Amino acid sequence: MGELEDAVMTRVWKWNRPVTVREVLEDLQKERSIAYTTVMTVLDNLHQKGWVRRESEGRAYRYEAVSTRAAYAAALMNEAWSQSDNAAAALVAFFGMMSEEQRQALQDAMRIVQLPQTPEADGDNAATPVDENPASRDEPGGR
Repeated sequence: MGELEDAVMTRVWKWNRPVTVREVLEDLQKERSIAYTTVMTVLDNLHQKGWVRRESEGRAYRYEAVSTRAAYAAALMNEAWSQSDNAAAALVAFFGMMSEEQRQALQDAMRIVQLPQTPEADGDNAATPVDENPASRDEPGGR
């Protein structure tokens, strides 16, 4: 996704409500010179890609984010990774670019998604999450 698409999506997420092309345009014009038709095209492209939904309001549309910024970031990372001809090398290079804070976030995420295998009576394996940090349950939006 390009820089302008990201700038538009940032506003849609920040405002957390259906927005018009005019609202996004006026906010973007505080930072750069941009045409109404450019913003309209970007929002239409985002709609075609499935990142925003739109509803007609008179002669215009109101656009609303379909998913969270986190899901968007994950999709971008997955898309970039899938374009590599050597997934392991791409990951090594990516991890090498990470800050210490990002590495810690990665380790936290890996602990969350690693599900130990527990044998069941019928012989099947079932996954059960392990909460290694019980204090995380007290955080807003905790598990």
